[in-house]
Amino acid sequence: MARAEPVAEPAAPPRKSRPNKIVRRISRVIGDALPKGLYARSLIIIIAPVVLLQSVIAYTFMERHWQLVTKRLSSAVTADVAALIDIYERYPQDKDAETLTRIAGDRLNLDLDILKGAKLPPPGPRPFFSILDEALSDEIKRQIGRPFWIDTVGRSNLIEIRVAIPDGVMRITARRSQAYASNSHIFLVWMIGSSMVLLGVAILFLRNQIKPILRLAAVAEGFGKGREIEFRPRGAREVRQAGHAFIEMKRRIERAMEQRTTMLNGVSHDLRTIITRFRLSLALVEQTPEVEDLARDVDEMSRMLEAYLAFARGDSAELAAPTDMRALLEDLRTDAERLGAQVTDVDLAGSPLVTVRPDAFRRCLFNLAANAARYGETVAISGRIEVRSFLVSIDDDGPGIPPESREEVFKPFVRLDDARQDAGGSGLGLSIARDIARAHGGDVTLHDSPLGGLRATVRVPA
Repeated sequence: MARAEPVAEPAAPPRKSRPNKIVRRISRVIGDALPKGLYARSLIIIIAPVVLLQSVIAYTFMERHWQLVTKRLSSAVTADVAALIDIYERYPQDKDAETLTRIAGDRLNLDLDILKGAKLPPPGPRPFFSILDEALSDEIKRQIGRPFWIDTVGRSNLIEIRVAIPDGVMRITARRSQAYASNSHIFLVWMIGSSMVLLGVAILFLRNQIKPILRLAAVAEGFGKGREIEFRPRGAREVRQAGHAFIEMKRRIERAMEQRTTMLNGVSHDLRTIITRFRLSLALVEQTPEVEDLARDVDEMSRMLEAYLAFARGDSAELAAPTDMRALLEDLRTDAERLGAQVTDVDLAGSPLVTVRPDAFRRCLFNLAANAARYGETVAISGRIEVRSFLVSIDDDGPGIPPESREEVFKPFVRLDDARQDAGGSGLGLSIARDIARAHGGDVTLHDSPLGGLRATVRVPA
């Protein structure tokens, strides 16, 4: 009798440990908090080690040198006080301690007073952070071992010590410098000052090294927008190599565009010549309905040829220049009215001067306005300046385009079933408009219009 073998359970996938998740989350939080710019990150790379090194040095100095010196000085002052107490108690023949007071002042630089019948003052609040108070208290407890009272903060340059004796209180006043390494802060000042000078020099040199990189990025961005910016490689060897590589790449692109433009001009010249021959031949023959149909086909072919050449050629050779957008939008309004649309007042908010390629940008807006006029009866044109961008919105009251098909209509030669894209045309109007906008560093997007139809929005850097 066959016996079924138990089926092995599939191995569960290894679960990620919780510490790894926490580490990744902390790393992500730190990464989001850190600056993103190269200059700021380079400053952190320079400043962080200097601050860490100086912190370690300062801590070592405070922990070893400063505390050790203060402890030694406090021990010496306490030993002098202990000696004065022993002399006072073992040699009572010195009435009123006049000789002891003189010896303390001349030899030990201490002011001595015997307060007979007095008592120690009540203990005051202990300083929050005082190396001297801690060291002096420890030494008095160790060397003298009697009730005492000290004041290390009452007068900035003096310290007062009171010790209980059989007939009263011995009060000793000493200079703070005798028990405390008071000049140690000079080391810290020199350390911080020299660090600031070195950091200032490093930041200055770093800024000069970052400038060529930022300049190269600005030139590359300007070249993509059709702006001719004078550029000469500077900075470190690697940055100059990147600059020369960019210049060589720019020359190759310009040479390729020039060759393509020359080729397209030749092709367009030859094709226009043939189309002109067709028109002349049709004009010389008898005008019949068939001939008129042929003439319309030739005109349509000529328009399609111009559209194809415009799409293939682009306007990369045109240089960007400051353009009066108010005048351009007024011209656009006139063009839309010629196409049969009713255009409301042109609205422009902000500065009218925007740096664009004038002819290319005019073609971009005309294609969108022509598309709106073809499918709508009312067209609205508005422009405004936003954060470092210039926006032009063209609205119509036509049938619109479904949201899921709005990206599809930008593809060359694509026609939707209910498409608004260049009916009877070449199918390149929206493609050319988006290519021109992207060549400026912007884009064209489609949205629902307040008029009920479609809104085409052109965004370009201001």
